[in-house]
Amino acid sequence: MSERMVDLDELGRLRRARDRMDREFAKPLDVAAIARTALMSQAHFSRRFREAYGESPYAYLMTRRIERAAALLRTGDVSVTDACMQVGCSSLGSFSASFTKLMGETPSAYRARDHEALEGMPGCLAMVLTRPRKGDPSSRFREAQRALPALASSA
Repeated sequence: MSERMVDLDELGRLRRARDRMDREFAKPLDVAAIARTALMSQAHFSRRFREAYGESPYAYLMTRRIERAAALLRTGDVSVTDACMQVGCSSLGSFSASFTKLMGETPSAYRARDHEALEGMPGCLAMVLTRPRKGDPSSRFREAQRALPALASSA
């Protein structure tokens, strides 16, 4: 399959949509609403997002939600159900299945585990160290890799 170069204008619109998912992960978002942020049709947005970031918009959003849920569960102050609802998931079963797939253990087991090693660590570093490791770990860097040839030719 041939890959098209992501142009810089389109890349900017994809970033706006991705940033919206990062900011509004707890809100009820669907691909159609996110695609409108990028000023694209749903099908075109889904295709181009996957090409730029290596995963579907839904997979990206769920990864963000699971990361935030893991941070909540590490504190031990919230239940699995509360964490599920706070990150914008409406189905505890789907949340648990997604969490288990991404993190390698159930939300309950993750919550019960000792997270003392992360205490006192800046949140940004804790997030990097506990980030779900699915698929190709460099997949999120495809955006930069594809933009480089365009930037070099415009210089």
